[in-house]
Amino acid sequence: MRVAICEDSTLFREGLARLLAESGFEVAASVDHAEDLLAHVAKDPPDVALLDIRLPPTHTDEGLRAAVELRERHPQVGVLVLSQYVRVSYAVELLGGRTEGVGYLLKDRVSDLAEFAAAIRRVGSGGSALDPVVVEQLVGRHRQPGDPLRLLTERERAVLRLMAEGRTNMAIAERLSIAERTVEKHCTSIFAKLGLEASPHDHRRVLAVLRYLNA
Repeated sequence: MRVAICEDSTLFREGLARLLAESGFEVAASVDHAEDLLAHVAKDPPDVALLDIRLPPTHTDEGLRAAVELRERHPQVGVLVLSQYVRVSYAVELLGGRTEGVGYLLKDRVSDLAEFAAAIRRVGSGGSALDPVVVEQLVGRHRQPGDPLRLLTERERAVLRLMAEGRTNMAIAERLSIAERTVEKHCTSIFAKLGLEASPHDHRRVLAVLRYLNA
């Protein structure tokens, strides 16, 4: 899997490139400005673009702006942003109504290389990778009285929260110490309570996550 890195800290960027190479990734580009990343992706699209939210010249939201642009112009490229901060507005804007091929992780997550590599592969394969802290803040917002999510049990909420992080049913089962068949039953119940009927044109898992994050 080919990864393009955009990070203005030379030490962090070079260390990240080395860690990714050792984990079997090909580093297609390593730059420190959002404009350079956009140029590289336009010329030779990688599988995943990995970038910081705060980049030169103002170190505010250049990375986020670039991530949103990449999502719009190159939907086939997975976008994974790293940040030292959690801001709900950033996550909502990054998602843009869809969870395919996108991730938002805290930089501390890089310390767990196996988990980080798995997140990159998930995003590069069209899945999602949202940091648990990000998910907690997203779902912690005030819900309206008529919100169907209020119908979910605590266990169903736990399953949906892990689903939002990008976990498979097997991974959810392991995390909650329950059988995978039990997870499947919870998913069926979640879909029913959220009014998501089976359809060849829709992905109920994605729709459920979006409903959960945006409710």
